[in-house]
Amino acid sequence: MESESRKLLLLAPILLLCLCCSVGISGAQSYIGVNYGEVADNLPSPDQTVKLVKSTTISKVRLYGVDGGVIRAFAGTGVSLVVGVANGEIPAIAADPAAAAGWLAGNVLPFIPASTISVVAVGNEVLESGDAALAAALLPAMQNLRAAAVAAGDGAAGIKFSTVNTMAVLAQSDPPSTGAFHPEVTAQLQQILGFLSKTSAPFMINPYPYFAYQSDPRPDTLAFCLFQPNAGRVDTGSRIRYTNMFDAQVDAVRSALGRSGYGSVEIVVAETGWPTKGDPTEAGATVDNARAYVSNLVAHLRSGAGTPLMPGKPVDTYLFALYDEDLKPGPASERSFGLYHTDLSMAYDAGLTTTATSGGNGAGASVQQPTKGGSGWCVASAGATDAQLQTDMDYACSQVGVDCGAIQPGGACFQPNTVRAHAAYAMNQLYQAAGAHPWNCDFRQSATLTSSNPSYGSCDFTGGQ
Repeated sequence: MESESRKLLLLAPILLLCLCCSVGISGAQSYIGVNYGEVADNLPSPDQTVKLVKSTTISKVRLYGVDGGVIRAFAGTGVSLVVGVANGEIPAIAADPAAAAGWLAGNVLPFIPASTISVVAVGNEVLESGDAALAAALLPAMQNLRAAAVAAGDGAAGIKFSTVNTMAVLAQSDPPSTGAFHPEVTAQLQQILGFLSKTSAPFMINPYPYFAYQSDPRPDTLAFCLFQPNAGRVDTGSRIRYTNMFDAQVDAVRSALGRSGYGSVEIVVAETGWPTKGDPTEAGATVDNARAYVSNLVAHLRSGAGTPLMPGKPVDTYLFALYDEDLKPGPASERSFGLYHTDLSMAYDAGLTTTATSGGNGAGASVQQPTKGGSGWCVASAGATDAQLQTDMDYACSQVGVDCGAIQPGGACFQPNTVRAHAAYAMNQLYQAAGAHPWNCDFRQSATLTSSNPSYGSCDFTGGQ
């Protein structure tokens, strides 16, 4: 063991150097992806889209089908792609291995290895479609495509084959420890999970706290969904206190997988997002809420905290969506999930952009690091009550990267021993750790930004920066 430890110590600087180089080259983060929907008549060109993606920390793009122009545009960029088999193509591929080989030859093989295709999503929300025949064809189609990829060899052999599901495949998800798949899909899902486990492919799921908020009337639900300060919700089965809906939904899926005997299958969040606008009946569909959800989710993923049932590893997450899609049917929210407008302007700042170190096209970009104290300090607002501040303080101190030791008895900031003073310290710690963006100092309007350093005596609000 001693010799192995010495080897690890010698390798550490090399690994760190490699990590720094990879961040410096692209600024990409392996767990953040985006959905590229194309139900629109005003989309930017593929080349413009590639330039936009390369100016962010996004490293994965999911297409809902196969678009040769888009796939070619991403060639040589290092951005990995998910491509999709349309639901209507599934029966033929399931019925005939030659059809599967033909689909692969026409939609994947011409583009690799120049473009990186990591996953083929066979169908979208098939198990929840209500079409029993289509659902029955899903696994054979996945098996035939996988066999065709293995036969093709080289780059194709490493592609994973999965399918995308909504949270409707769960019959139970609250609390997370009771997560279980719906009896109507359990039999087919058991076989699919066996295939995913055998081929090391992910289980792809679409958790949307936005929709959970619309169906959950509890007063703290919006804050719980937006990663904002809240009292949390205790899972009566596991005794875990959840502080956000995203973790709760993902852990419900993890519980369901475990209950099915496939707890080791990787989870990939294929879609999640929040609309910037909606119809009058669509509560919560606003730019401010979209910014809060997505920026706080990105910060949560970057923290490396994972979820309570999967600690220490961020879940690969594809944000929905890159652009607004003006031709989508349904309520206004369906056309308003874009991180960017189709004129390439931001719908809101989600904290995904990089700072170019050379050139202006994202080449040689590196992740922009927040400067502690660089955007002021976050302190308790004058109108906030002690009850509000106590909730905010408890929430802030429970988050990864926040150290509240200074406001414990004997700590440098324990005096004055008041809720207001302690909350100000805790809220500022979270504000700085999250990146010091203005929206990180919202706390349901119980906090405010100040340009005056609130440090006093040995109590340092700047973290020594």
